[in-house]
Order: sequence, then structure tokens, then C-alpha cells
Amino acid sequence: MTDTSPDPQSKPAPDLKIPFSSVPIEIMISVGKTRPLIRDLLKMGRDSVLPLDRRVDDAVELYIGERLIARGELQELEGDQQGQFAVRLTEVADLQDGLE
Repeated sequence: MTDTSPDPQSKPAPDLKIPFSSVPIEIMISVGKTRPLIRDLLKMGRDSVLPLDRRVDDAVELYIGERLIARGELQELEGDQQGQFAVRLTEVADLQDGLE
């Protein structure tokens, strides 16, 4: 009898019904913005603090290019990945219509 269970190390087969479904894409996570004056930027050095327009517990935004695709909460991973950030999605765009 032959074992047909999937190899846990193998990658999932691409969905042939959706072209380019196996192509990786870069997602940018925005945690906030700021608009300092140039003179203030020129004064900055190591250990300077640049305040953002958001609080620590505010949602972050996920973008592909200029397009907002989701919102979520920053989390710190545990275990072997302790100290690494992740995003728990709280709102996902319908990619046909957008999020807003």
C-alpha cells in the first residue's frame, strides 16, 4: 500500500484556476505617520524619538503598493519566534471593492 499523505515539508500545489497564485507579493505594514519639519530631522541623532500619529494599541494597516488590503493588531510571537512581530488581521478587504 502506498502512502499518499502530503509531505509536511512540501509546498502546496499552485491553484491552476487562479493565474499567478503561487507568486510571492510584498505587503507593507503601516504603524503610523509623522510630519516633522526638516530642521527637526536635521537635529536628530541616535536615540532620538520620532512620535507617530497612532497609539500602541491602534490598528495597523496592510498595503500592497498603495492599496489598503487589511487592518490588524500587532502581536509579538512566542516560543522559537519570540521577539518577532506578527499581525492578527481584524478586517480584510474584498479585493474587488476595497476596504473603505
